[in-house]
Amino acid sequence: MNDAGELSGDLELSIQGVVAQEREDGALDVQIGTSRGPLGGILHPCEAEPGAALFVGGALGGLDGPANAIYPRLAQALVRDSSGMSSLRLHYRQPGEFQECVLDVLAGLSVLKGIGAKKTVLVGHSFGAAVVIKAGELGELVAGVASLSPQTYGTRTVQRLTPKSLLLAHGTDDSILDCEASRDIYRRAEEPKRLVLYERAGHSLASCADELFELLLSWLPETVGADSSTERAGREGE
Repeated sequence: MNDAGELSGDLELSIQGVVAQEREDGALDVQIGTSRGPLGGILHPCEAEPGAALFVGGALGGLDGPANAIYPRLAQALVRDSSGMSSLRLHYRQPGEFQECVLDVLAGLSVLKGIGAKKTVLVGHSFGAAVVIKAGELGELVAGVASLSPQTYGTRTVQRLTPKSLLLAHGTDDSILDCEASRDIYRRAEEPKRLVLYERAGHSLASCADELFELLLSWLPETVGADSSTERAGREGE
């Protein structure tokens, strides 16, 4: 990989099998066997609905995300929401290795496609916010990318994301990755794009967790074109 965060070398990764075990909350612990090692995550299935979201963390990985563990909250809400969406929360095989983490996201997209997803949205934080931009450029099923408190490394070709949607969210008091990173990515990206800055919020976005939750809860289904309950009822009644 070069200094601009471009992918290089051997990019092959094949899925060799998926093992799932049901959790008490109705979600599934999944173990994805790949040609580059096992990849773990939690799948929140929403049967018969074609939209899906995929969540990844920062350089250390993890399944919960920023903003007071916003990922499980969103995953559960999306299943219950009238529009309905499945979601997959992934923990990287090799946290902090940009190229490997992009491959993990692409593997996750393949799993979602396998359960019937037609359109997906990627969500990442910090290091992972750049990972999902790069994976969004490459993933055929991707309709949009939500990049939270992103780094700029790995986003040099963000213009290739178009016509997929890009949402950038950043705190103005981020002392780890200045919000100028989001402004820079926004300037280089093509439409459709949106930049949301949260005053006095830090890198974890904890102080604006509720606002961010509501933003993503509306933006994610909207981006994959999920039906509202009224539209679905009308279609089923035809």
